[in-house]
Amino acid sequence: MAAFAEGMPCWVDASLPDVEAGKRFYGELFGWTFTEGDAPGRRSAVALSDGRRVAALTAKRDGRMPTEWGVSFAAADAAALARRIQAAGGQVIISPVPLGTAAVTALCADPGGAVFGLWQELERPGFEKQGMPGSFCWAEVYTRDKEHVDPFYESVFGFQGADLEADDDGGGVDYRLWSPAGKEPGEETAIGGRSVITEAFPAAMPGHFLVYFTVADCDETARSLVRLGGRVQAEPFDTAYGRIAVLVDDQGATFAVLAEPEAAEPEAAEPEAAEPEDAGGGRDTSGEDESDARESDAREPESREPDTPKPDAPERDTPERDARESGTRERDARASGARESESAEKGTAKPESA
Repeated sequence: MAAFAEGMPCWVDASLPDVEAGKRFYGELFGWTFTEGDAPGRRSAVALSDGRRVAALTAKRDGRMPTEWGVSFAAADAAALARRIQAAGGQVIISPVPLGTAAVTALCADPGGAVFGLWQELERPGFEKQGMPGSFCWAEVYTRDKEHVDPFYESVFGFQGADLEADDDGGGVDYRLWSPAGKEPGEETAIGGRSVITEAFPAAMPGHFLVYFTVADCDETARSLVRLGGRVQAEPFDTAYGRIAVLVDDQGATFAVLAEPEAAEPEAAEPEAAEPEDAGGGRDTSGEDESDARESDAREPESREPDTPKPDAPERDTPERDARESGTRERDARASGARESESAEKGTAKPESA
């Protein structure tokens, strides 16, 4: 049985001019180590986090191709899925081909031009770690043609869509969450999303995917990136799902990082005071005068001030409740970050073929 159901994000890779420089950069930024990659005829490296596979760095086939991070979706049969993509209005840029003994891969594009990969596992299912610091956690596609792109993904992969609600004033960015086939659509089951390219973006910006990685500290990651020669396109900002920044590496590939909010720790209960014991281990009964005094106090409560009742502790917000109530804020935050991150990086359309 496949490790990833068809349509699930199962692998990410960066197409770079210089793989060795990429290894130095991401090794410092995420703490990745590397093994030799599987791309035939090209320099490549597989990134490991805590010894588990999380991504790949691959030399670009052609210097005219974009420097970027891309996502691949699991395929039970890459050739059959490629035919469905074409029938649904997408393009097959590179037909399915073995990637060594790891997988059968293909490169495709949706009707809006956003490029993505297919991954049919052979010896390697894809991610060995995700959703934890140093690994993939989310991907979203940006498009100008949601009328064709939404039904494309929902027919090809069986995604179930759920639109986030607009702001009270009707503003905000159009954002759709995608959940796997057979799951109730919504925030609890979403595995990716779709945003729109509005007039705020450069006119030449093509459809594209933005890949997110989980980090322990968003701000510290942004500072480290600048020290390593990258640049921050969207400064760290808070959302209902955590703190996000949109970053560009030292070769020009754009990606985002997310530091998830920490759950509140439960308050420790105060230990009960133990009764004093005498040397023999029994209860101390020598304080008869003290006992009488306590009884006297109990008979005369009016001589003492009444205890002030403690106020009830305020209800704590939880990440789950905050996420349900703040979907619109997340949508706006992601869109705002993407506007800043992509404007300098994707001014030209992707090539039609590789």
